[in-house]
Amino acid sequence: MTSPSFPEVTSTTLRVRYAETDQMGIVYYANYFVWFEIGRTDYCRQLGFAYREMEVEDGLYITVAETRCRYKAPAHYDDELVVRTRLAGCRKRVLVFEYEIERPLDETLVAEGETVHVITDREGRPRTLPAKYLDIFMARAPKEE
Repeated sequence: MTSPSFPEVTSTTLRVRYAETDQMGIVYYANYFVWFEIGRTDYCRQLGFAYREMEVEDGLYITVAETRCRYKAPAHYDDELVVRTRLAGCRKRVLVFEYEIERPLDETLVAEGETVHVITDREGRPRTLPAKYLDIFMARAPKEE
């Protein structure tokens, strides 16, 4: 789904595993960050490249610099969830992704969040995205008004 004011959104479906829940049967909070990563990786695949290619071919990494998650409703074992991922910002060395995690069974927004990433080399030094990736991301980044 695309619109003039919002970039493309990708959807990734997953099912909560028992190991992802705590003693109360509720998803342990740190798993949401894992699901954000799954959504982000799928986002790149849906744009036509695997994140692994960037590591191997270009020696670059999308390093997490900041994360935020707001928990809206609990998720439980065996819930089907959809992670919606969109690019919220793009500069030569920085990518910002936003996420929504929804339980489609009852259309409940379970969590929403954001991750900020710096592009780095193998030694952790900031680097500029090569044009082959930058062009792809810039085409989907929100336009400044």
